[in-house]
Amino acid sequence: MVVPTSTFADVVVVGSGPAGWALADHCVRNGLLTALVAPAPTEPWTATYGLWTTQTGGLPPGSAVVRARRVLAGDHVLNREYAVLDNEAVRRGYARQPVHTVAAVVTGVEHRSDRAVVALESGGRLACRLVVDASGRRRALSGGQRRGSRPEQTAYGMIFPTSVAEPLVGRHEAVFMRWAGDTAGPPTFLYAVPLPDDRVLLEETSLVRRPGLALVELKRRLLRRLEHAGIPSDAATSTEHVRFAMDAPRPGPRGADLSFGVAAGMMHPATGYSVGEALTSAPPLARAIAEALPRGRDEARRAARAQLWSYRARAVRRLRVWGQRTLLTLAPEQVPEFFDAFFSIPEHLQDAYLCGRDDLAGTVAAMAAVHRAASARLRAAMVTGALPQLTG
Repeated sequence: MVVPTSTFADVVVVGSGPAGWALADHCVRNGLLTALVAPAPTEPWTATYGLWTTQTGGLPPGSAVVRARRVLAGDHVLNREYAVLDNEAVRRGYARQPVHTVAAVVTGVEHRSDRAVVALESGGRLACRLVVDASGRRRALSGGQRRGSRPEQTAYGMIFPTSVAEPLVGRHEAVFMRWAGDTAGPPTFLYAVPLPDDRVLLEETSLVRRPGLALVELKRRLLRRLEHAGIPSDAATSTEHVRFAMDAPRPGPRGADLSFGVAAGMMHPATGYSVGEALTSAPPLARAIAEALPRGRDEARRAARAQLWSYRARAVRRLRVWGQRTLLTLAPEQVPEFFDAFFSIPEHLQDAYLCGRDDLAGTVAAMAAVHRAASARLRAAMVTGALPQLTG
């Protein structure tokens, strides 16, 4: 439902991506009058959002995902299921919840003694008790987009009917990191996942580089891969381009506005994943806000930060950033070797590193296991890359 800009809410969430909608949905489920503000809050999502099936529990009733029952990572078969959001079904599920939507551009927020007032580009105002910035990389209230040369992930994908894509990925399968071994220069890999309506995304991906690999090069490599597999490129129904920075900001200082999702630095700096963590973090965060808000806005912000950024969560994030910087120092031929070592460690440790945002012991154990699984040459490169981080 759309409400006038003179409304008063318990919580205003800025941003209408999966993170913003997830938090707004769970705030409503916890009895909070919640408004969601974005330029087009009900606009369909066009990106492909992947996550592990263990991270889907917080989706609204009526949602749907497309499951990959067999997951291949390089030469490894993973004993777990992967999922891709059915964007339209998930959006319909959120639309059934009594979240008030406001189509507007947020320009700032003024904190008063008894409330916060969100300023809109139209001149309107939204009064509330708590504001949360979930506007993604735009960071509408959290400092804006960062500038300069930044580590990036880039990808170029084409969407095919499932039957056409079967030379590269089987039905109900997902493929991670099938490396382009016959290509010189920066390493890239095939990422292939099932989509709604019996379709498949075939994507050539460059994980993390500074700067990211050009989309034109990724397209060239994907077309070459398709040609080798005998898949006609003109059978594609659409394309998808990905380019985003992977140096998400650190959690804000104690007095800053509360943020969530990518705006809060909740993107995994070594993999680029963020939606799964947003979906699993939204329910406890909303509960913490609902329990503390009757004691005042400052109490709610403190409780929210304590829930979202415990000591363990902050330490895990630092270790993940360390992992990203180590990847950036490896020679191109060492990157596939690194991930082969990663996918050879026990799956509970893989899960700890990929999904355990506050699992400090598991993250440390996973990183140690990768070090043990690596060759002597790769271990030496990893240690060499880590030294500037430890001494700088």
